[in-house]
Amino acid sequence: MSKRSANGEGGVRSKPRADGRWEARYHVEVDGALKRRSVFGRTKAEAAQKLRAALSARDAGTLPAAGKQSAAQYLETWLAGVQPNVRPRTFRSYSQIVRDHLVPALRSTPLTKVAPQQLQRLYAQLQEHGRSPKTVRNVHGVVHQALAQAHSWHLVAANVADLVKPPPQRRPEMKALTAEQARQVLEAARGDDLEALWILALTAGLRQGELLALKWPDVDLDRGSLRVVASLVRILGKESVLAEPKSRRSRRQVELSASAVDALRRHKAKAIASALEAGRPYDKQGFVFARIDGRPRAGTATWKHWRRLLKLAGVPAMPFHSARHSAASLLLSRGVHPKIVSEMLGHSTVAITLDVYSHVTPAMHREAARVMDELLGQ
Repeated sequence: MSKRSANGEGGVRSKPRADGRWEARYHVEVDGALKRRSVFGRTKAEAAQKLRAALSARDAGTLPAAGKQSAAQYLETWLAGVQPNVRPRTFRSYSQIVRDHLVPALRSTPLTKVAPQQLQRLYAQLQEHGRSPKTVRNVHGVVHQALAQAHSWHLVAANVADLVKPPPQRRPEMKALTAEQARQVLEAARGDDLEALWILALTAGLRQGELLALKWPDVDLDRGSLRVVASLVRILGKESVLAEPKSRRSRRQVELSASAVDALRRHKAKAIASALEAGRPYDKQGFVFARIDGRPRAGTATWKHWRRLLKLAGVPAMPFHSARHSAASLLLSRGVHPKIVSEMLGHSTVAITLDVYSHVTPAMHREAARVMDELLGQ
């Protein structure tokens, strides 16, 4: 290499490329032959800095060594390695993104040849085919994480996803029931097999997976509280399984309203009576909302049941998750402290609660002004 210092030391090209980036080239010996490699930067100075880093890595023997491994092959390897370290639902999402979007787009591309413009083109195509900005951002998040790992393993010279911008995040419109609509739903739910579930959803704000994972040992009807210790998630191509709650703060204790306690007592009594009538023992350690065979109810069936309930109540269709949003919105609009609501929902911080439910803050401000008038006698 020393005898070929002109090429070996490399240099920055005299003008930027057509895509606006500056390219710096150098040579490295691979299997006895000299191979040309490139690094890129937004400015000439950045390209020169990356060139110096690449030459230092070459001289130290730590240059990427991905060989002829394709990006698709690497992504499959990366998925297998990341599976033990993420939640089942997260791994299902990663797998779906790799399978449906990244592998088809990068199938024949060597890992070391993945380019920023290739990813940018993929994002544009996804949006052209009707994928939401949120989906595209999720794709970007997965490929960025995978390439970051490849960079740390010295398989690629840089994480090219750093140079690509996903579409801006747009917060979807929050759908929540008004107090009157919530009363209509609960009225329509009287006598329903899942009346206790609907009441819990609208008063305690539990996620669907948390409701379906709830077991009787975690419910204290005398004290009027329950513990969230698991969530039911569906694994790609498999039966639903119990998993850890979404975050550390999602493992929590939730105080129950009197209506929720009464509904749970009736639900338990009905389950015991049904078991005796069928001649089978009642499972005291089992799921609160179980099927006849003792397994937890399926999320899809619960959602369909919810949709029928809303129609019966004369309320516009909205996702089951809107019950959780409704509980939080109603409490915040009536002046319940955001910290209390945040803990009930299992959010990691109060800031998340205030950000998600920012649409409620005008009502909170009006209530604060009313209280001030009341205090000062105006």
